[in-house]
Amino acid sequence: MIAETSATLTTADGVTLEALVAEPPTPRGGVVICHPHPLYGGDMDNPVVVRLAEVFGEMGLATLRFNFRGTGQSTGAHGGGVAEQHDVEVARAHMVSLVGGDRPVVLAGYSFGAAVVAEVAAKHGELSGVVLVAPPLARVDPERFAGLAPFVERLLVIVGGSDEICPTDAQARLRDSVPHATFEVIDGANHFFFGKLYPLSQAATIWARYVLGI
Repeated sequence: MIAETSATLTTADGVTLEALVAEPPTPRGGVVICHPHPLYGGDMDNPVVVRLAEVFGEMGLATLRFNFRGTGQSTGAHGGGVAEQHDVEVARAHMVSLVGGDRPVVLAGYSFGAAVVAEVAAKHGELSGVVLVAPPLARVDPERFAGLAPFVERLLVIVGGSDEICPTDAQARLRDSVPHATFEVIDGANHFFFGKLYPLSQAATIWARYVLGI
C-alpha cells in the first residue's frame, strides 16, 4: 500500500476533518472511503475501511479516508448523518482536485458511512462509481437510498449473508430498487465482516476492474 499522508479538510460549515491520503505518482482515479457509525466506535481506522483503502490503492487509485465530524481529531459534533454530508462533499471535492476531473472518482461507505454516501452520491451523477458495504437498512429510512437508481452498473453493494443490521429481506428490497447494480452477498459474513475481509476485497477488486476499466 502506498504510504498515507495526513491532511486537514475544511467543510462548507467550518468543521475541520482529519484525513489520510494515499496518492500514487500518476493515479488512475480516486476513492473516498467513509467509516461506520462514530457513536458505536466507528472511525477511519476501522478494519473494513482500511482494507478497502489497501485494495483500491493496490489498483493504482488515490485513496482518502477521514474521520467524520466529532470523531478523533475532527472538530464539530455528530450530526445524525445529515451534517456529515458536508464531510463527504469536501472529501469528494478534495479527491477531484488531486486526480483531476478527467479521471474516475468513486465514493465508498461502510454501514453508517454507506447511508451518508448514498445521499451525497444522488447529487453527483458524474461520479464514476458508488460502493456501499453493509448499508444499515434495518436502522435508516430506505428513502436514503432512493437516489441511487441512476447509477445502475456503476453501483456496487456488498452485504453479509448473516448481517442483522442489513437483513436479507431489506437486502432484497434494495436489490429490487437497483436491479442493474452489482450485488455481492458474502456467505457467513456478519455486519463486521469478521474473517471475511478477503472475499470483500475480491468483490471490490473485480467490480473496480470492470467498472473503472483498470
